Amino acid sequence: MFEQTFKNIDDIFHKDAGCSSELDYTEQSSWMLFLKYLDDLEFTKSQEAELMAEEYQYIIDEKHRWGTWAAPKDAEGKFDHNNALTGSDLMDYVDGELFPYLKGFKQRAESPSTIEYKIGEIFGEIKNKIQSGYSLRDALEKVDELRFRSQEEKHELSHLYESKIKNMGNAGRNGGEYYTPRPLIRAMIDVVQPKIGETIYDGAAGSAGFLCEAYDYLRQGGASNNKLSTSNLKTLQEDTFYAKEKKSLAYVIAIMNMILHGIEAPNVIHTNTLGENLRDISPSQQHDVVLANPPFGGKERPEVQQNFPIKTGETAFLFLQHFIKMLKPGGRAAIVIKNTFLSNTDNAAVALRKELLENCNLHTILDCPGGTFLGAGVKTVVLFFTKGEPTQKTWFYELNVGRNMGKTNPLNDKDLKDFVALQSTFDESDKSWSVDVKTLDEATWDLSVKNPNIEEEVPLREPKVIIEEIIALDKESEAILGKIKGLL
Repeated sequence: MFEQTFKNIDDIFHKDAGCSSELDYTEQSSWMLFLKYLDDLEFTKSQEAELMAEEYQYIIDEKHRWGTWAAPKDAEGKFDHNNALTGSDLMDYVDGELFPYLKGFKQRAESPSTIEYKIGEIFGEIKNKIQSGYSLRDALEKVDELRFRSQEEKHELSHLYESKIKNMGNAGRNGGEYYTPRPLIRAMIDVVQPKIGETIYDGAAGSAGFLCEAYDYLRQGGASNNKLSTSNLKTLQEDTFYAKEKKSLAYVIAIMNMILHGIEAPNVIHTNTLGENLRDISPSQQHDVVLANPPFGGKERPEVQQNFPIKTGETAFLFLQHFIKMLKPGGRAAIVIKNTFLSNTDNAAVALRKELLENCNLHTILDCPGGTFLGAGVKTVVLFFTKGEPTQKTWFYELNVGRNMGKTNPLNDKDLKDFVALQSTFDESDKSWSVDVKTLDEATWDLSVKNPNIEEEVPLREPKVIIEEIIALDKESEAILGKIKGLL
């Protein structure tokens, strides 16, 4: 229904001098989509108010509403080209009037949980990068073709937007920063099994893929496939999903992605999660479930490290400490982390493994193959744990998809079916096994993935050693041939 429109919008951006990459395309389409969504939302709410003989209080002043400046219509409901701003007039209005007006909502909003605050936060962070007012006019007319009125329309738009995020992730070196493969997220959710009434948190939200997938899972009734009541739906909308994101673009994308999935006013805070001291986190801030993929390989400054009992420059290790603290006692987590976390011998890694094993039940480790994260160039594992009880045994699963993964052959749901099935009972197989914590070396708490069902391969020898052996064998052969000649 809308796929071609999305392609046309990208084509317009591609031809504009201000947009140079998939990241720019997604950023620029995001602010336009957000304003079109807001206009459709206000239209629907005004109609509902009219049916109830009530007056609807618009969020956006009439002068700055989508139908006034972006897509004016004539008396017949057709696009009114005579009254539509274009060229330098459009650029002057958007940059000089519209963005400052929308940015001002942050100061005028009652609280950070309101849609007004989100408007101000988004337009305080994002900039219009399009350089031609004519390109902007063309893009706005295409965006106006999109509709957010029905669930079917929102569902299609959410899928198309996810594709944009995926392309954006594939285009950059830091692909995993924006895009965690959805089949992996769904498998993590299937293991953790969140329920209605529980709160779900991601402090490194990126594009909010974890929360969007968790929303879809619960919206469809969760593990028990129960039909949701009106009260359940309200809880799902307002009191279930919580996120934090440091980067401006990712923050905007996270909000837009959650809105398209059906969460009207997402609880996403634009902040540096690691800037909060762990000692200041109170029980009222803790959550039932944490689902996350913190950034790989980042480095944090010494003043940030002071917020954590185990000090390290490794961003992911600080996030892991944060996630443990953010869990309620009995809370459940599934966290993606580099596989080197399991075996690193530095003091911070050893201390963190000890902390995890002693204060949480690290019941499952999923070992992901190379290529799971496109463009990331690292191998990862997923840690599944429950807070408040020490680990007795850890069940490992070595995921082997039997092919080289890439853009055209990515991870899929079928690849993870066996893992989810076996994990429910911690069954052992040629790909899965359990390790008793009592057998671990307490000096290192090494949790390296070593499948006992696979025979160790004979290590490859150095070329120098092989050459020396060939020379030695040649000498032996020469000696034997000399003896044979002597006998003739």
